[in-house]
Amino acid sequence: MSKRETYEARTEQLLAPIAEANGVEIYDVEYVKEGADYYLRAYIDKPEGVNISDCETVSRALSDALDREDFIPDAYVLEVSSPGLGRTLKKDKHLQKSIGQEVEIKLFKAIDKCKEFEGVLEGFDADSITIVEAGENEGASRTFARSDIALIRLALDF
Repeated sequence: MSKRETYEARTEQLLAPIAEANGVEIYDVEYVKEGADYYLRAYIDKPEGVNISDCETVSRALSDALDREDFIPDAYVLEVSSPGLGRTLKKDKHLQKSIGQEVEIKLFKAIDKCKEFEGVLEGFDADSITIVEAGENEGASRTFARSDIALIRLALDF
């Protein structure tokens, strides 16, 4: 396991009882370097959506737990927030909750001269993701290899 994966997994372990005690679920945890700074981000959610008070309460408790454990030697910025409306679907649990919803898929390389697709998430397995396309090919079912997908997220309709 990489340093990043170790930090994310350990943070998620610390966050689990805090999330449960505050009536929220863990959506994702990520440890990333942006520019010269490291960020430890915890995304929390609940059916009616999280508010600033939820984020503040979880952030304070998580910060205290991280200070006690002190397993990340680098300086970092802790952020606790909602995954947002256009949330990235990284894990199988995210995909499962999003079946029947409209998604945007961005590919590493073009298929039929196109790198971006939109449609309703129909299903997935360990190797592929299937959508029912919107737009020009509306209603057509299209399957993508997961290894070809750079990003999949919920589509925003305004």
